[in-house]
Amino acid sequence: MKKIICLIGLAGMLATSCKKFGDLNTDPTRSANLDPAIQLGYVQQKLSGDLNVQERLGVILTMPLVGHLGGAWSNQYGQFYVKQERYASLLWEDNFVNEVKNILDAEERTRNLDNAKNLNGMCRVMKVYVFARLTDIYGDIPYTEASGAYSKGKSSPKYDKQEDIYADFFKQLDTAVLRFNEGKDVVNNDAFYKGSISKWKKFAASLRLRLALRVAKRLPAKAKEEVQKAFTAGVMTSADDNCLLNHDNVQNDYVDLRGNGISAALNQGDLIGYRLTSTFVSQLQNSNDPRLYVFARNYLDKAFKPFERVDITQQVKAQVGSFGVRPTDFIWDNWQNTIYVNTPDAQNVPVSNNEQFIQVANWLIAPNAPYLHLGYAETELLLADASFRFGITLGVSAEEHYKNGLTAACKQLSLYPGAPAISDADINKFIADNTLAPGNELRQINTQLWIVYFLNGPEAFANLRRSGYPVLPSGFKSGYSDAQQMPRRLEYPISEKSLNATHAGEAIGRMGGKDDWSNRVWWDMP
Repeated sequence: MKKIICLIGLAGMLATSCKKFGDLNTDPTRSANLDPAIQLGYVQQKLSGDLNVQERLGVILTMPLVGHLGGAWSNQYGQFYVKQERYASLLWEDNFVNEVKNILDAEERTRNLDNAKNLNGMCRVMKVYVFARLTDIYGDIPYTEASGAYSKGKSSPKYDKQEDIYADFFKQLDTAVLRFNEGKDVVNNDAFYKGSISKWKKFAASLRLRLALRVAKRLPAKAKEEVQKAFTAGVMTSADDNCLLNHDNVQNDYVDLRGNGISAALNQGDLIGYRLTSTFVSQLQNSNDPRLYVFARNYLDKAFKPFERVDITQQVKAQVGSFGVRPTDFIWDNWQNTIYVNTPDAQNVPVSNNEQFIQVANWLIAPNAPYLHLGYAETELLLADASFRFGITLGVSAEEHYKNGLTAACKQLSLYPGAPAISDADINKFIADNTLAPGNELRQINTQLWIVYFLNGPEAFANLRRSGYPVLPSGFKSGYSDAQQMPRRLEYPISEKSLNATHAGEAIGRMGGKDDWSNRVWWDMP
């Protein structure tokens, strides 16, 4: 409870410390009285507990963009490529004054402290993680001047090139690993690993692997070097190494960070309107993927009480099958006639159009569902990609890493309270049915990564762009869409183009003179 109170109270403490920014002897870009360990915990909690960002960046924009969810009215902005500046700007406007400010402040104030070496290493890794999401979404962003950005007296930081930002990411990870020492400070406020330095090292190495592959097309030699460095340092080797945050069974609002923000975004309101897409469901069906009915179920609607709904998956499947919403449809566009099912409590229960479209299973959207930032399954699939892409051996063959990734991806669903376990027999059959086919290796590996990133829209969006897989159908919907094809980035906030016009203009100039969501970020090559 003490930790929770500290985390929730941080915003208030920040406001208090900010009042001192006008003092002559106070650095306006730094906090004078916050515990850096609490700042680290706050950033960790906020990354997945913030309903505001998770709802708009995840559920409304990136999850529909990558063909995971669709059908609801609010999904149109990602699903049908409809521009909405206030949604596109949210990550920027929220993160620079919260996550960025806190993690940079904590990293700076622990940099020269002998009794905070591990804490400093954690802050550096988190800095890379936070900035990677920002630059992957927007492209060139403030980085070297971000510590003072948007504080009193400094509202127009320069925009660093994404190429330079990525180069520094690898340097930051190098420094972080050198700081880590099992015998030094214990960081009790670490919400990811409870201070385990061995697990932080694996997280840092696996994050390096992810970022190395991000630049694989742009800088293949550098990417190969960083992949090998990551593997040598020691990436995740089991599910015990997963970087996740276990949330409390509390329904988030726009202030409380304790519950899972994605869950809150999906289960709030009177009735849940979000549905899996036909693209996603068909991929699972066509590959005999045993995860389909762990990911998705059919329920009888119950207003304002999503976790009291009756599961009618088998009854619906027996009559009409399991299907998702088509890429260019709202849930009402492909209307289904009412069917009737029997439940343990009633006979001939009507099942409406909305209830026939399969949706995210309750155990995945419960407030206490864990949020997986980076896991063993992803790591193995990234190793498979790198092994095949660069023609190198990273312990075992690309195919073995691929099989390990599929196994871990199936088993990691048991992390969700109440989710049914997938049997070893079903996993083995799934692997046997989906062996790597010559000429299709990267497509298969990255399609599986697309599935692993379900409920992590920003990462799915990044990996789809860097790999090119899966090839998704266009979401263009006449009368709605502002583009024919999937956007490649989000545009800068209007506030930046007006208040920081010089530096934003320089970044826009590097994109050809137009701040357009069809422009590719530096690492995103055809």
